[in-house]
Amino acid sequence: MSYQYRSRIRYSEIGEDKKLTLPGLVNYFQDCSTFQSEELGVGLDRLGERRRAWLLASWKIVIDRLPQLGEEIITETWPYDFKGFFGNRNFRMLDGEGKTLASADSVWIYLNVESGHPCRVDKDVLAAYEMEEALPLGAFSRKISVPEESTEKDSFPVMRSHLDTNHHVNNGQYILMAEEYLPENFEVKQIRVEYRKAAVLHDIIVPFVHTEPQRCTVSLCGSDEKPFAVVEFSAEALQ
Repeated sequence: MSYQYRSRIRYSEIGEDKKLTLPGLVNYFQDCSTFQSEELGVGLDRLGERRRAWLLASWKIVIDRLPQLGEEIITETWPYDFKGFFGNRNFRMLDGEGKTLASADSVWIYLNVESGHPCRVDKDVLAAYEMEEALPLGAFSRKISVPEESTEKDSFPVMRSHLDTNHHVNNGQYILMAEEYLPENFEVKQIRVEYRKAAVLHDIIVPFVHTEPQRCTVSLCGSDEKPFAVVEFSAEALQ
């Protein structure tokens, strides 16, 4: 059974158009999975005691409509598969009438924090979750091709405000960084993100941007030009 929580779009979560921002949408999804894990007793403290953590490997987010200021919403999530050290999880945001506003597929990696390597999901963690059917969001590849012809933008350092409890740049922060390079009036209908390497405090982010009429790909790299994350914005939902 899916886990749900209700909320209302706050002024602090909207952009200039009075709609929920893209990082705000991602935050709702991340919060929802965190709330579920906490409620099931397999949250941050429990995993921290074992030196374990869930790291997000990739997103595919499809947007039908972004909710507006004051709008009441329901955010829900459920896992649909575990294999080895991988976990797959769906998300949805619904309006007050139960219509889908946005939905997402995601791949997570269960990590041994001490070794820095993936490890099999603990049996009691597996047992805590109830599997549901996956959303029909089409094929989902974790890998995103980085266009060779990309334009380098000004670099900037990782700040403390970018970090989360794992002391890495938070998943949503990469989308916030990448969003800065979207063309004006580009309406995003799909986001794909591939997380390749965790950026930490004082790392230098070097953005490389490739823009097409229906797509904008932002590779957020380190000083060695190897990506920390690749973010692909599309003006239509693509497979």
